[in-house]
Amino acid sequence: MRAMLFDGENPRLREADLPDPAPGAGELLIDVRACGVCRTDLHVVDGDLAHPKRPLVPGHEIVGTVAALGAGVTGFAPGDRVGVPWLGRTCGHCRFCADGRENLCDAPGFTGYTIDGGYATRTVADARYSFHLPRQYSDLEAAPLLCAGLIGYRSLAMAGDARRIGIYGFGAAAHIVAQVARHQGRT
Repeated sequence: MRAMLFDGENPRLREADLPDPAPGAGELLIDVRACGVCRTDLHVVDGDLAHPKRPLVPGHEIVGTVAALGAGVTGFAPGDRVGVPWLGRTCGHCRFCADGRENLCDAPGFTGYTIDGGYATRTVADARYSFHLPRQYSDLEAAPLLCAGLIGYRSLAMAGDARRIGIYGFGAAAHIVAQVARHQGRT
């Protein structure tokens, strides 16, 4: 497969030919169709986030199609269109995972940071953290929803039925939240 590699030292990615990854138990092999560039990806290659996997294939706003299933995977089939976000895996048993707050897991894995991501022609992902994607969005439209869209949705959902919301900072997540809130008739 073709991939863009971060060596952990130089912020300039280099193109490389790598062996195709194989899905392990509970994983999907995905043919990547699009992968967005998030500010977090830039933090990784700029050295702002400590201890990335080395070498690393960055990218965590992945849209692709399932090429193969690892042992034990259910709910997916080859050819399914899927998305892969930043949160790539969790332990499943810490107090946060047990309470449904996996985003705070004590032992997480992050796509494009501690797990190889989508700046490649293929990747593997934990099926539990992969999503079926609706067809009405193109690959390029869907990719940013896998980070900013998820973050924005989570924050908007936490606001409950509030008719008036405040947005602090204004990156991609806030941009998406503002559009959804306006569509919902909020101010």
